[in-house]
Amino acid sequence: MATGEPYAVEALQVSKRFGAQRALDGVTLRVRRGEVYGILGPNGAGKTTLIRSLVGLIVPDGGTVAVLGRRMPSLDILARVGYMTQQAALYPDLSAAENVRFFAEIYGADGGVREALEFVDLWDRRDSVVSNLSGGMRTRCSLACALVHKPDLLLLDEPTVGVDPQLRVQLWDRFQRMAREGAAILVSSHVMDEAERCDRLGLIRFGRLLAEGTVAELKRSAGVERLEDAFLKLSESSAA
Repeated sequence: MATGEPYAVEALQVSKRFGAQRALDGVTLRVRRGEVYGILGPNGAGKTTLIRSLVGLIVPDGGTVAVLGRRMPSLDILARVGYMTQQAALYPDLSAAENVRFFAEIYGADGGVREALEFVDLWDRRDSVVSNLSGGMRTRCSLACALVHKPDLLLLDEPTVGVDPQLRVQLWDRFQRMAREGAAILVSSHVMDEAERCDRLGLIRFGRLLAEGTVAELKRSAGVERLEDAFLKLSESSAA
């Protein structure tokens, strides 16, 4: 993996409006190589807008974004980034293996299809047409497409929606293993027990980053014992 970048992600004072709606309001965050960083917030908080800004699909109205040491948007850097969207971006008439192979070829990856499908526990269904897969299986196939090229940065937008609890635990164990091997992983979620698995969290609401830190630091800052209570208390303090 490449080395030398100070951060895998560096977003500075990022703002974005859609008409009268402010989707991002001066968000600043940094993600290091080798960590799982979680963006925790309810639906509509700005999580997806932030991730789309990181890959250059949205150009912020203000602020700057750098990914793996390169100012975004930059097509050159995307070969080192894996992005799993909230809605599975798959070809329904192709099999699971054909979809993953297609994305591997786009990224210029040499093989890796079997490894990616085994990672998400889909190798036994590799020849199944995607339109015949369950919603959870399509989610897992989409994840395999995002990681088949072994990216240095993996962006996951609500990656475990529709995935059964046992597999969710397995996926998170594998995300953490990828981080230990040097990848940076940024994952959005509104599920508290998933957030507990992240190395650091950014709490976001109404497009604003309310607080940032480890789970223990956020609980201590709010003076509570549960992460959910910390989120609520920090939200109230920010609104005051």
